[in-house]
Amino acid sequence: MLRELSIHNLAVIENVSVTFHPGFHVLTGETGAGKSIVIDALTLTAGGRGSAEMIRHGCDRADIEAVFDLPRQHPVWETLQRLGIEADEEETLLIRRELLSHGKSSARINGQSVTLTMLREVGEHLVNIHGQHEHQSLLRIDKHLEWLDLFAAEEIQPEKSVYRKLYQQYQAVNKERRELEEKSRQGMQMLDLYRYQLEEIAAARLKAGEDESLADERRKLSHAEKLTDAVTEAYDLLYGTKGLAALSRALTKLQDIVKVDPATLQPLVEQLQSAYYGVEDSAYQLRDYKEGIEFNPARLAQIEQRLDLLHGLKRKYGETVEDILSYQTKIKAETDQLDNRDELLKELTEQEEALHKELQTSADKLSSIRRSASRDLSKQIEQELAHLQMERSVFEVKLGTAALTSTGADSAEFVLSTNPGEPPKPLAKIASGGEMSRVMLALKAIFAKIDKIPVLVFDEVDTGVSGRAAQAIAEKLSLLSRHCQVFAITHLPQVACMADHQYEIYKQVTSQDRTQTSVTELSEEQRVEELARMLGGVEVTEKTRHHAQEMLTLAEQRKNA
Repeated sequence: MLRELSIHNLAVIENVSVTFHPGFHVLTGETGAGKSIVIDALTLTAGGRGSAEMIRHGCDRADIEAVFDLPRQHPVWETLQRLGIEADEEETLLIRRELLSHGKSSARINGQSVTLTMLREVGEHLVNIHGQHEHQSLLRIDKHLEWLDLFAAEEIQPEKSVYRKLYQQYQAVNKERRELEEKSRQGMQMLDLYRYQLEEIAAARLKAGEDESLADERRKLSHAEKLTDAVTEAYDLLYGTKGLAALSRALTKLQDIVKVDPATLQPLVEQLQSAYYGVEDSAYQLRDYKEGIEFNPARLAQIEQRLDLLHGLKRKYGETVEDILSYQTKIKAETDQLDNRDELLKELTEQEEALHKELQTSADKLSSIRRSASRDLSKQIEQELAHLQMERSVFEVKLGTAALTSTGADSAEFVLSTNPGEPPKPLAKIASGGEMSRVMLALKAIFAKIDKIPVLVFDEVDTGVSGRAAQAIAEKLSLLSRHCQVFAITHLPQVACMADHQYEIYKQVTSQDRTQTSVTELSEEQRVEELARMLGGVEVTEKTRHHAQEMLTLAEQRKNA
């Protein structure tokens, strides 16, 4: 349930904090007092979109906080865990929404920042707000199948999972077949070119990285003479009188006198010995390298010819040998597919037909479940409508067949007859505003037991009704509050008197000449005054007070009954 709602600087509300209780709550007050702002605040905490225009004039931000008490088995805890939001089932759930004047907004759940999408996903488990505009969802035929499936969720969900998996497989095979057919038409024109290209690349007998190794070999062959001259001269210098011979003489001189000053000269002798062996090793390596230098004009010509071939292939098929080989693999696969297209098309067609058959069987099972559920839903709605002073109404869920889609092969439409002898017709053609409110309330009464949403809000659901119909709506809202917490904005005393808790929304002008909306929970005496105002208008008399007290007494008797 919603335990507390705090609102700061939202529209004409400066600072309001309201505590709520289990049961049926009504919000009453004069037209324009700001009742809808309270609903707007609750909508924002459930993930509704906000805007800077909602912030109180002269303020740079608006803050809304909602505190929920929820049972441990409520599905919202699983959603929070899946979204990575830390929450303890033993504690309350705190949702905070902030609107800023520059247009940005932020949201937090138990102090952890969340996106609006995440907040909306959580809010769907917490609050269901029904306003007059929601009548339109009843007029949208595409929504009726969703309502039916929600009603039959326990039975239909397993089969819907099977169907969805089959549908995805069917769509994938269907797409692959259509793409192959299209590729076949285009590819037949390319087949000869692909075969020529494959032959050309295959004839080259390419090896990955060979262009780089050939370029390196060509560089050495083309500079063989220069390499030989330089290496020969370097070798001669190292082995000449200024090279190893000079180092040897210097080393001999030092070895002869090292005993005179060993502390200083011994490290120098060791350094010269190391230098001598290093130069000697370098000289041997130069000698070996010189012997390996190749003068081979024929091999150089072969390399040039091979590199020219590779260059020509690169211009056509890729920047490197690896790119050419990758292209070869790609067009070979496409050529193989085109060569075997008839066999592949046959295989895909057979798969598609088999999946279509399985899909149709699953769709038939869905249809069977929906037919049974439609009868049950129709019966339950008629029972609810009878309680709402529409006793002789006939409600049907009219099922039709459709092409296979992601939801099956069914269409659904809600039809209604409010006059005996008249056939049921689409809601848009026969239902008045008051009748539409009662149909929606009947649906809410049924689904409140299914979707386990703890807070239901009705914004003037009683619009367009009066007398016995208004009383029936009030009693239905009271019954609903036994399954969840119910809030209703109303102008009808018949509805207000049936509430367990009543809150007055009123405007006042402050000493700073600013309009400010306040929310007050009414005591029993205050409820009598408010109901008397709702009954009598501007002037409240003892007679209207007496009538108001009588309504409250009778309402309490009805609730106890």
